Amino acid sequence: MAAVVFCSVNKAAQTTAKRCLAAQLKGLARAREPHSPFSSTHSPPLTSLPGSRWFSRGTGVRFMSHGTAGKSASGRSRRGTAVFSGAAAVTAAAVAVAGLVANAGHFQRAEMATRVSPVEKEQEEEGDILERCRTFMSPPVTDISALQESKGEMRTRMEMLVMETQAEFCRALQEVDGGTFKVDRWNRKEGGGGISCVMQDGKVFEKAGVNVSVVFGNLTEEAARQMRSRGKVLKGKDGKLPFVAMGVSSVIHPKNPHIPTVHFNYRYFEIEEEDGSKQWWFGGGTDLTPIYVNEEDAFHFHNTLKEACDKHHSQYYPDFKKWCDRYFYIRHRGETRGIGGIFFDDLDSPSQEEAFSFVKSCAKTVVPCYLPIVYKHLDDPFTPKEKDWQQVRRGRYVEFNLVYDRGVKFGLATPGSRIESILMSLPLTARWEYMHEPAKGTQEATMLEVLRNPREWV
Repeated sequence: MAAVVFCSVNKAAQTTAKRCLAAQLKGLARAREPHSPFSSTHSPPLTSLPGSRWFSRGTGVRFMSHGTAGKSASGRSRRGTAVFSGAAAVTAAAVAVAGLVANAGHFQRAEMATRVSPVEKEQEEEGDILERCRTFMSPPVTDISALQESKGEMRTRMEMLVMETQAEFCRALQEVDGGTFKVDRWNRKEGGGGISCVMQDGKVFEKAGVNVSVVFGNLTEEAARQMRSRGKVLKGKDGKLPFVAMGVSSVIHPKNPHIPTVHFNYRYFEIEEEDGSKQWWFGGGTDLTPIYVNEEDAFHFHNTLKEACDKHHSQYYPDFKKWCDRYFYIRHRGETRGIGGIFFDDLDSPSQEEAFSFVKSCAKTVVPCYLPIVYKHLDDPFTPKEKDWQQVRRGRYVEFNLVYDRGVKFGLATPGSRIESILMSLPLTARWEYMHEPAKGTQEATMLEVLRNPREWV
């Protein structure tokens, strides 16, 4: 098994890394204790968590390039939308740490064992459905027997991926916070449902949500219009377009203003047309919203995403990074929501298998790109002024989500949507000050300059 650890040569970071190591070793010991499947208060053995091999570097499949982000092969605009409301869920695999590797200036990766062979990976991914389900935060939305019968179908494979991502990320967050997630299953009368996992007022996280949704039914005319406006040619039968949509989504709002907010969402959409053929596409991304600029954190976050993208195509990271900067932009403020990451939508080439492989690589970065940053700043002191600045920046986060985010807007306009899950992304607290502008030369002014002029971090 491959294992990793991140640390810095400065003493504070080394102390944090040691604490991280101790916590994970403690987790390994606890992994030997009995546990109950689907219990929100018991974690499965760390060695059994899918994703324990996430950090090994295998050879990725190369994708066809679409050129500039946001354009299809024909040059048509590919403005995507999250076609199901903020339901989805998120990720975190606990990793066994076997050593410390230090290097100046930024986080480092250490592989402590041999790489996993393609055969081993295939066996792991195609393992027994029931056994994989035992590691989830809740039984999956789709009945397990139905998943077993359709094991090879993409909708089943994607549902298993989003459920695993949710469980792994939740348990990683619980490990650092010490709290537990409230696991809330919900059903959609029109078809499907979801699992919302939320932790409020923890020691580290003021509000942490990791959601999964798996919904199906017939597209509303409004939804069909949105898709046609993006260039989709949809041929329904008797005015109906059967669809299935699923995804995992997470937003984490920490208490400490030196720990960034993080968001990610990975989703799959499938439509059955009049002749029985299916259209499908993937979408998603991961982005970081720090309150203060930290060059080392920004490099680590973006470089982790770049490595995942580069396994599939060298143009993916630069294209999807630009797309992310354009999408998470608060137009009425003239600033981005954060320092970005990657974002893509309507991904339907070069093949379904290769697109899924790419999405899987992206989903598996959510723990390694974020948790080392959390551990690094866990005990950073902060002032009331810094806390106030965090509240102001959270206000901007709310503005983007309610005014521009396509997933939120789509969800609020869709019959049967679950409002609590849609608005899970909003912080527990925020602040709006009239005519607020940070003083020149301050750290707050530096942060604002970065948001008004997006940078390249890798």
